[in-house]
Amino acid sequence: MRWWQFRKRNADLERELRADLDLEEEEQRESGRSPEEARYAARRAFGNEALLKDQTHDVWAWGQIESVVRDLRYGLRTLGRTPGFTWIAIVVMALGIGANVALFTVFRSVLLKPLPYSDPDRLALLYEADHDHPHPHPWLPVDAGSFWEWQHSTQSMAQMALVSPFQGYNVSAEGGKLPEVVDAAWCTDNFFSLLGVQPMLGRDFTADDDRPGAPSTAIITAGFWKRRYASDPAIVGKRIWLDAKTYTIIGVLPSTFVYSGAFGGAADQIWTPVRHEAPASLLKTYGDHEFLVIARLSPGVSLATLAARVNALQKQIKAAHPEPAVHPGAIGRTMLDDAVHNYKTPLFALLGATGCVLLIACMNVAGLLVARGASRSREFAIRAALGGGRMRLIRERLIESLLLSVAGGALGLLLAAGALQWLIHARHDMNRVEAIRFDGVATVFTLAIIVLCALFSGGISALSSGPANVLAGLQEGSRSHSGGTSRALLRRFLLAIEVGLTVVLLVGAGLLLKSFDRLRSSDLGVPVDNVLTLRLGLPNARYKQPEQRIAFFERLIARVRTLPGVSAAGLVSAAPGEGWNGDDLMSIVEHPPLPKGQGLDFMLRGADPGYFSAIGLPILRGRAFNDDERGKRANVVLISRGAAQQYFPGEDPIGKHLKTIDEGGVWQVIGVVGDVRWNIAQPPQPTLYWPIYGNGYSFATIVVRAPHDVESLAAPVQKVVAQLDSDLPVSGVMTLREAIGKSTIDSEFDSILVLAFAVIALVLAAAGLYGVLAYLVAQRRIEFGIRLALGAQRKALLSLLLLDGLKPALLGLLFGLPMSAAVVRLIRSMLYETPPLDPLVFSAVAGLLLLVAVAACLAPAWCASRLDPMQALRSE
Repeated sequence: MRWWQFRKRNADLERELRADLDLEEEEQRESGRSPEEARYAARRAFGNEALLKDQTHDVWAWGQIESVVRDLRYGLRTLGRTPGFTWIAIVVMALGIGANVALFTVFRSVLLKPLPYSDPDRLALLYEADHDHPHPHPWLPVDAGSFWEWQHSTQSMAQMALVSPFQGYNVSAEGGKLPEVVDAAWCTDNFFSLLGVQPMLGRDFTADDDRPGAPSTAIITAGFWKRRYASDPAIVGKRIWLDAKTYTIIGVLPSTFVYSGAFGGAADQIWTPVRHEAPASLLKTYGDHEFLVIARLSPGVSLATLAARVNALQKQIKAAHPEPAVHPGAIGRTMLDDAVHNYKTPLFALLGATGCVLLIACMNVAGLLVARGASRSREFAIRAALGGGRMRLIRERLIESLLLSVAGGALGLLLAAGALQWLIHARHDMNRVEAIRFDGVATVFTLAIIVLCALFSGGISALSSGPANVLAGLQEGSRSHSGGTSRALLRRFLLAIEVGLTVVLLVGAGLLLKSFDRLRSSDLGVPVDNVLTLRLGLPNARYKQPEQRIAFFERLIARVRTLPGVSAAGLVSAAPGEGWNGDDLMSIVEHPPLPKGQGLDFMLRGADPGYFSAIGLPILRGRAFNDDERGKRANVVLISRGAAQQYFPGEDPIGKHLKTIDEGGVWQVIGVVGDVRWNIAQPPQPTLYWPIYGNGYSFATIVVRAPHDVESLAAPVQKVVAQLDSDLPVSGVMTLREAIGKSTIDSEFDSILVLAFAVIALVLAAAGLYGVLAYLVAQRRIEFGIRLALGAQRKALLSLLLLDGLKPALLGLLFGLPMSAAVVRLIRSMLYETPPLDPLVFSAVAGLLLLVAVAACLAPAWCASRLDPMQALRSE
């Protein structure tokens, strides 16, 4: 017999038992009994028919499975009789399970999955470091001069490749396609082979490609090939015009290839050889930090050993080149850690938040099951008195919980799938977002979390029911009893923990929201409303001479200023909030010489005379540039207020002269302007502004100010650019406020997610408070009727019930606030100008929780205080 033949076997057993009973009855009649007496005598002799069936089932090979199947059917019928309770429990479980499955998938995909390269565990990134002068960001890009020495001296320890993922190209219009700006990267010819990546079409770079004067070649990504060339299979060998120069496409990278790092690179669509592209001076310098170094460790060599060797080499390089811009040390980290370093703390925080939500959901469902079990206590006691085994009753409760968890898990998977799609769409700029997908490990995690939820919530409910003393159980279910005190205490205990976890989530969300608000409201240094920025770069192939670039920029900005609606316009090498964009070390001619190897660090900006009024940057002292201070006469500068205070303390900087440490050029300070932030989350840095028309700039950001509706000027400005050069694309078209929003997207995203989890937890806690008090009111309805009949004041009864309902909330608050103080220190790095123990946030959370608790408890307490004593007593 097979296990699926239960029905046939049960029918056979039924016929066999009936035949035996008939035979026994016939024997009784033959002994002289009447038919009715024979029938009763046969049943007495035969015994309990149902018990015989159960005993027979127990000896069958698949009897236990049949028993479980019966329990499943019974559980489904039981849950079906209370659809309201069932759907509430399923939705609560779905929220907890769905959030955890989604975050676990993201966490594992981003932080734990191996990179899509050959032997990714042996890949590392090497950086320079300044141990003598610690930086806020210690991972400093590398200069090419140091790289060549590292590569030569560590050949037995590792292979090394040089890459600069900070580049960009103007792709010319051709074949009916519009010009565009694409992110690009330079790399040495061994870059892709070091990673173990081979183009899916064409070939890799060779040493002959990676040299000055070689034919111009490029490798493109699969995404760029599909978007720009419609997946043309004959793309290899075709020409592409980059910065007005002709390149031959020699390969297309596989669709799985994405280079992601702490310094970006995920958006790079075109790759070109570094020795062919970079200026010869940049490839020899020891002070211009434009590159990253990727190393593949040789077998048996650890990253710590390689980093120590490179650090020693860098010290020797510093001794041989004592210039201030040369760093004295080097550090390294794995390539995976480099790619996900900025996401570790936020993802850990979000995973912890979803874990709290799941625990709260399980406690909520456990509380519901305990309450439901209390209403069935008389049923369980009667079943126990009639011989029902305790383990059988516990198993039934666990199966009910499992059914709820499975249904919640199925719904949660749908929620998780939707959440993952939303995340991939909303954070397509996140490193390793392409690796996020639901796989076998996530499936196992989902099944495990469903089982754990069932055991947790069902186990608590099962152990709280089925009293050891059957009489006590019958008494607890009688009309004269007010309800299960032990169960009420258990629900209150679960609710107190639930409230405590909610407090932790609310405090974390409050701190992140306050941090985000401070970040968004930080003073950029200039008015951010009604300002439009557009970025462009002039290709050197068409604008070789400085005079050509100056003439183009002057014609461009003159036409932009005449556009209807434009109140001011200017040019700058990088607008506020657009990033660092270069610095230089200088000395003050009128001051004593600085010690060898030291200099005053200025962030550099090129600007035209109209930039300061266009951006709203006040000139505090002196004057701005004149129109004739251009070209060879561009030897004047303005400095920021911070630079004046830091480098010219107690003196007037106007008329002083600055001299570059490396090149020896001299500039006269003619004005002092306000401070601006290069990054909204970073403090202003000492900044130097010099004429953009005389310092070799081939790129610029157009800054346009209008009294209102500045977005409508984007198309007219781009039309002016096209009139001057139809093959020149414009990028970065956004308002200054949009640029700030783009730079704060990480903080905003983390705040919104944690807030969403906190709100879910708060709703569940409020529902739990309401449910506990409503259950107590229902159980003590007769008691309250007697109290009112004996003269109790309704107001006093209302106060009593409110206090009774608020006890779990107060206990949870006392438990949650200290736990929050310990936990929030872990997210200190995510907070901007917000202390982890912010008293305002903690006070607001306590007040909000108490307010919600009062609101949740008020309804059942009010209903109890409005009871009609006669109606309550009649129900007895």
